[in-house]
Amino acid sequence: MSRAESRGYASVVLDVDSTLCGVEGIDWLADRKGTDIGVRVAELTDRAMRGEVALDDVYGERLSLVDPTSDDIDALTDAYVAALAPGVARALGALREAGRRVVLVSGGVREAIVPMAKSLGIHANDVHAVSVRFAPDGRYAGHDTSSPLTTAAGKRSIVTSLALPRRILAVGDGATDLAMRPAVDAFAAFTGFVRRDAIVNEADLVIDSFDQLIDLVLA
Repeated sequence: MSRAESRGYASVVLDVDSTLCGVEGIDWLADRKGTDIGVRVAELTDRAMRGEVALDDVYGERLSLVDPTSDDIDALTDAYVAALAPGVARALGALREAGRRVVLVSGGVREAIVPMAKSLGIHANDVHAVSVRFAPDGRYAGHDTSSPLTTAAGKRSIVTSLALPRRILAVGDGATDLAMRPAVDAFAAFTGFVRRDAIVNEADLVIDSFDQLIDLVLA
């Protein structure tokens, strides 16, 4: 599980897509729009998560291609809940009971993530993601372009601003998660849904389940 000695952690920063849930939210929305858009957006997402292109360069392009409605976002929430990682509810409950701070930091759509997070006992104030706007008829009207989470290093900026209790463990599957160092004390690559070797090779730790997360954080 580990390639670095664990001494336990006071705070845990969790990615959402392909970590907390087996869904890449924007890719999932793209698939609803048809195969062509789905393929184009998935390629952009994968290149960004591998660190081949900066997220800054593709974030707005992906959402513009997807053009999600408010109904699409509601459907994404349902998909997130249906694809939660095995054991995640028990793990987060155990961490909270032990007094650990847990926050979600995601480049995904906040309006889709917050209801799922609440189902796991995570308050909306502990969900950091990108807000989208809709016209009165539910059509997409843009996203929060000022959010640091639309950029490659945005998660590190968010974590720094939160001033979480140390030691801090970040958990995720992509380059934007790895980039949270040095604002966190360690980064664990989560491989329960997808394994990106470029990320695993740079990680401090590697886990593939939330049972392992409990052992790591409460050590």
